[in-house]
Amino acid sequence: MTTTEATSAGGVAQLRRPRRMRLLWLLAVVAVLVVLMAVSVAVGSREVGWSDIVAALGGSADGLDRAAVSVRIPRTVLAVTVGAALAVSGAVMQGVTRNPLADPGILGVNMGAALAVVIGIAWFGLTSATGYIWTAIVGAGISAVFVYVIGSLGRGGPMPLKLALAGAATSAAFVSFITAIALPRNDIGANVRSWQIGGVGGASFDRIGQLTPFLVAGFVICLLSARGMNTLALGDDVAAGLGERVALTRAVAALGAVLLCGASTAIAGPIGFVGLVIPHLCRLLVGPDHRWLLPFSALTGAGLLTAADVLGRIVARPSEIDVGIVTALIGAPFFIVVVRRHKVRAL
Repeated sequence: MTTTEATSAGGVAQLRRPRRMRLLWLLAVVAVLVVLMAVSVAVGSREVGWSDIVAALGGSADGLDRAAVSVRIPRTVLAVTVGAALAVSGAVMQGVTRNPLADPGILGVNMGAALAVVIGIAWFGLTSATGYIWTAIVGAGISAVFVYVIGSLGRGGPMPLKLALAGAATSAAFVSFITAIALPRNDIGANVRSWQIGGVGGASFDRIGQLTPFLVAGFVICLLSARGMNTLALGDDVAAGLGERVALTRAVAALGAVLLCGASTAIAGPIGFVGLVIPHLCRLLVGPDHRWLLPFSALTGAGLLTAADVLGRIVARPSEIDVGIVTALIGAPFFIVVVRRHKVRAL
């Protein structure tokens, strides 16, 4: 057996997991997500019982219960969709770069999208949700390319530590630019600062509807790239030897990740660490096969962001903590654990 064949066989064996266990985990994740969505509708500054929720959905509840449910349902849907998008985006970025530290926030992609939106608002009078989304996607794409190029300079190419440092430096610079643009503008400053934290409050089905086509396109592109990313995991030389068009596969998968990240950031702000935490957790459950990893990441990411939103509403009643702060509190310690465990090696 040649070296290429041995490496390929080892990679295929690594991807295998018992199908029964994967299906059991799938059912468990779906069940937990359904429970979290129900809790998200019921819990907040005003508790709403299950009978009141049913009555509100039927239009027969009193005004306060009906108002609470009508606000929380689109908020829950937005948390689910954004959480799924960020988790899949993170899993794809980790697969494309073979970097265990890859995440839309850590690599500066979120902040690139945020900076583009702020520039659009401040200098070009951007107001529509669709305009936010297109602008954020362009900003995310430019930022991703910039960080990858900077992280690839020098000896060794795009090593995980170099990419993480380039992303951190880029994020810090973009945050400074956002502050410099928004600070003198009293008309947009407060809204920009609130949006920059990241949250799912103020959701509406109209905004979710404008977001949906971009997320669907991103999900489809990422799922279609799953088999190619499995091959990339064997190494570029082996992947090329197996007939994979390495550069094209990497570019297409990255496009899907940028669509998901940019569109989510445009609506919910630059929420961090979901794309870092969830893929690592899902690899423990279903292995590194991206054909399973991406759907599991979507479901688990949706659950994490929904749970973070509920937690933010509970701990600060009658006010609330934005979901971006909660995910940062969860993700920062996890980031340290990943660095210590992997010692910044490639996946």
